Amino acid sequence: MEDKISIIIPTYNEKDNIAPLLARVAKALSGYDYEILIVDDDSKDGTIEVASSLASRYPVKVIVRRNERGLATAVVHGLEHASGQIIGVMDADLQHPPEVIPDLIKAIQDGADMVVASRYIEGGGCPNWGLSRRIISKVALLISHLLLPSTRPVKDPLAGFFMFRRQGLAQAKLKPIGYKISLEVMLIGRFQHVVEVPYIFEDRSAGKSKLNPGQQLDYLKHLLSLMARTGELKRLLKFCAVGLSGVIVNQGLLWLLTEFGGLQYYISALFAIEASIISNFVLNDYFTFADRRTGRGKSFVVRLLKFNVTCLAGAGIQYGLLLLFTSVFGIHYLISNLIAIAVAFLWNYFMSSWWTWK
Repeated sequence: MEDKISIIIPTYNEKDNIAPLLARVAKALSGYDYEILIVDDDSKDGTIEVASSLASRYPVKVIVRRNERGLATAVVHGLEHASGQIIGVMDADLQHPPEVIPDLIKAIQDGADMVVASRYIEGGGCPNWGLSRRIISKVALLISHLLLPSTRPVKDPLAGFFMFRRQGLAQAKLKPIGYKISLEVMLIGRFQHVVEVPYIFEDRSAGKSKLNPGQQLDYLKHLLSLMARTGELKRLLKFCAVGLSGVIVNQGLLWLLTEFGGLQYYISALFAIEASIISNFVLNDYFTFADRRTGRGKSFVVRLLKFNVTCLAGAGIQYGLLLLFTSVFGIHYLISNLIAIAVAFLWNYFMSSWWTWK
């Protein structure tokens, strides 16, 4: 590869990992034109001194941030000082094996704009994780796929070990929160071809994990920020507006048929649900998901059928909760119906985004 490679490694109190990490990175990049940027958040354990002492042995730049904290912003800071056209990002704790770097480079050489080292494709994994950590990781992954649909083709968009062509971020304004920088780069950058290569997530051999509840909150804030910048938050709000119109149709017809039509509320509800499904589909098709209406044989009829199939389960949820809250708990049928609508709404949005208007 003729292009220079810049490997950005954020650090904070990783003194014991720096020397073995740099040795392994240097071995993996033997024969390439490369640089390593250590972006440190003012470590007090000697990380800065150890990294600086190795600058005579390896092409290392040590950048110290005195008044900032955060893995993601450290990577952005590193980008400002990187001279390579190919950018790699990895953690300093040796959980990202440097021996995978040549695989990332090969994927770039083969035409990828961005390549993610993935734990969740064949050949990858986290063999030493406990059940709770696996659940947390899978839930975080599911949330990203639900709220940010463009991440769905990538099985591990939350990986912190990745490489990309710098030109993909030529006009991008990165505003990361927390530590999931790969999401930021992937969604804000312009990358036409993103691929994954497998790797085994290794155990930390030294130092302490930086994972804490605050980072989980930062992750949710970051998702909200990315939703706003990619238009998905606006789409959700549109879906809410359509849903509110559906509530009016549903509640209105339920009331009319029950109070003036002489029907029992559980019979009226069936007609009310179907009427709101039809009105919601038409409005969502021309308002919420207008950008996904065409292409790949997506006819109006196909979308209508998909939406009806999606809403069958949502209607079942709504109808079941209506009966439960009204008949079992004695709640007024109109209040019960509002609760049921709220639960069914979440189901309908995610399934509509995931399948109907894929």
